Amino acid sequence: MKTVPQTNDALAHIAHLMQDIPVAMLTTVEGDGTLASRPMAALQMDAQGALWFFTDLRSSKVEHLGVVNLSFSDASRGTYVSLSGRGEILTDRSCIEALWTPFAKPWFPDGPGSPNLALLKFVPDAADYWDAPNSKMVRGFGVLASMVAGKPIAMGEHGSHTGLSSAASVA
Repeated sequence: MKTVPQTNDALAHIAHLMQDIPVAMLTTVEGDGTLASRPMAALQMDAQGALWFFTDLRSSKVEHLGVVNLSFSDASRGTYVSLSGRGEILTDRSCIEALWTPFAKPWFPDGPGSPNLALLKFVPDAADYWDAPNSKMVRGFGVLASMVAGKPIAMGEHGSHTGLSSAASVA
């Protein structure tokens, strides 16, 4: 995923955590109230913190973008990010061409001119993150120390950022 410089510190922090996690799980609320998740390859995080993905206009998810969750996970680094927000569909061909990558060709064989190809723009509002020490050995010692102490010790950082979409729009 390409990440451009962010407009505020909270977005920059989230971008840093997600920088090497190429695939997110996108979760939507379906018409019957159930949750549906699917893997999505992020193309870009723009300066306002919006994440961009290719999508097929025929997909059921395009009808359910009012409340969306994106989760990024890298177990080997101990890094997890959960973003809540909303999605928008854009069909601007110049934007699609600007973000086009040959990796999308298996899903869109006609390239950026594929008739059902669109962009899904995810606008984050809030983020939760967990960032453990990068070394598996350090994380292992933290788990053992936590078990002995009966409370979390050296388990890394957990936090939240809220108001991301409003912070991005005023920057």
